[in-house]
This record gives sequence, structure tokens and C-alpha cells, in this order.
Amino acid sequence: MLYTDGLNSYTQSWIDQLRAGDVRTLARAISTVENRSPGWSDLLKALFPHSGKARVLGLTGPPGAGKSTLVDQLARRYRKNEHKRTVGIIAVDPTSPYTGGAILGDRIRMQEHFSDPGIYIRSMATRGSLGGLARTTADVTTVLDASGRDLIMIETVGVGQDEVDIVRLAEITILILVPGMGDDVQTIKAGIMEIADIFVINKSDRDGAENVEREIRTLQSLAIRSDGWTPPIVKTVAREGTGIEELVGAVSNYEAYLQQENLALNKSAENWQQRLIEMLRDALLEKARGHMTDGNMARYAAEVAEHKRDPYTLVEEIAANVGKS
Repeated sequence: MLYTDGLNSYTQSWIDQLRAGDVRTLARAISTVENRSPGWSDLLKALFPHSGKARVLGLTGPPGAGKSTLVDQLARRYRKNEHKRTVGIIAVDPTSPYTGGAILGDRIRMQEHFSDPGIYIRSMATRGSLGGLARTTADVTTVLDASGRDLIMIETVGVGQDEVDIVRLAEITILILVPGMGDDVQTIKAGIMEIADIFVINKSDRDGAENVEREIRTLQSLAIRSDGWTPPIVKTVAREGTGIEELVGAVSNYEAYLQQENLALNKSAENWQQRLIEMLRDALLEKARGHMTDGNMARYAAEVAEHKRDPYTLVEEIAANVGKS
């Protein structure tokens, strides 16, 4: 057991089980973190020193781009390569309005991997989070990383421009586009176009694939990345496995580039700067909520709505009270 006394303390033996690859232990640890069950913070503190070794890939793009199929094919390829990497997959899905769980949680295409202990798949519901990522996705990534997975792939929910949050978590971000998106790349706003380390044109056997490639190259010519990297464009037909080898090669090339230019640590530090801000914001928000009951919040809202007081002074007062505690 990881926890004793109602999940309030953990034992090194349970950590050892997780690190040894016990799937049931891993699943329970992820549930503890995702649901913010008692002891979740202590668990992450204990696991963090064991993290930092996995390569984290983020796969994002519009709905219908074939992200799940591409993740499935990549998992196959990485399990068959010479190193036979262990893989963790986090699939962030929309939240069911009835159960609160992930609507696409079954991940039908990936079910055949369930018998492979080298692949662990976890569907997560967004639970209202913006940015295509569940609030706890980063923490679940830490658990998977600490469990010894060599590669972690995060597939976002697919809501377009809001997907930019993935760049704060993934070391390598893959943007998946498909032909026939109306005005092609013009339907994807600048924010998401700028986060891609690798572009994938999936379903490239369709008419219009060349147009998508041409528009990507046009956009690339308008801006040069600060790290000097020019994201490659890989054409795939994921359902047939076409182009997967080329995509794996593109990932390897960017990995080598990050190491050669000594950019990996800088990129990680930038990501952590953003994540620390988000963690601090969440912690302060929870602390502020702890100072107020639902009744107080309703009263404050009514007073603002009736213009009896202004919201700016109110927020300053609440923040000041939180600071004193």
C-alpha cells in the first residue's frame, strides 16, 4: 500500500511498487492525483525526484485530425524499435455532462494495447479546464514519468486555438492538420501555429494536402523561431501507418537538436516558469475559497450586481485577508 491511515501517509514500499512498473499501483496513484484525494500532494512530492527522465510528446490539432490513430501508430512503432521503449499515453477528452468522466474514455482504437504492460493508457476528462488540458494533466505526467516510462504522449482534446497550453508541458509539440479544413491553415489561428515543433499533415492522401503544406511553409517564412529550429512537415496516413517512420525520425532529429544546441534545459526552465505561476495561482485561489462560504460569495455577488460596491475593491480586500492568514 502507498498510503496508510486513510491515505494520509505513504510508505517507501508502495513507491517501490510504482517504480517497479506495477500497473495497479500506477492506476491508483494516478487516480489519487487526478481526484485530489487525501495525500495527493505528498505523493507528488515523493515522486518528483524520480521524474525528469521521460520524453514528453504533445499531440494537438483540430477535432477529426486523427490524433488518436496517430498516437496508436506511434505507440506501436516505439514499442517495436530497437530500444523497445515503454510508453505512457494521456488522452484528454471532453467531460461527460452525465458522469463527469471522459466521453471518449474507452479509446477503442487503442484497446489492443491493453495486454502490453509496456503501454499504459489513461483517459482524462477536461472537467471544464480550458487550453485542451485537464488541470491535473501535468501532475499525472509526473506520476507516469516517475514510474519509469521512457516516453509519454499527451493527446489533447482538440479544441483549436486553446490548445496552446500543451507547449508548457510537452518537450516536443506535434501539430496535426488535415486537408479540407475550409480555408485550410487559415482556420487555425496564429497562437496554435506558433507552438508546433513538428507539423503533421494527416490523411495526406486526400485532395488539398499540398495546399496545406504550402500554407504552412508560407507562415514559416513570415517568422523565425527564437531557437532557430524550422519545424519539419511530415505527411502521414495514420490509419494505414504511412509516414509514421518519418515522424519518428523527425522527433529524433528535434531531440538531437535540443541536445546539440543545449536548448533542452532552457526550454524546461521556461515551461516550469509558466507552470509555477499556474500552480501558485491555483494554490492562492483555493486558499481564497477557504476563507469564504457559498453564502458570502452569493452576498458579494449580489452587492456588486446592485452596484452597492465595486468588484475591484472587493477583490483587493479578499486578497488582503488571504495574505494575512
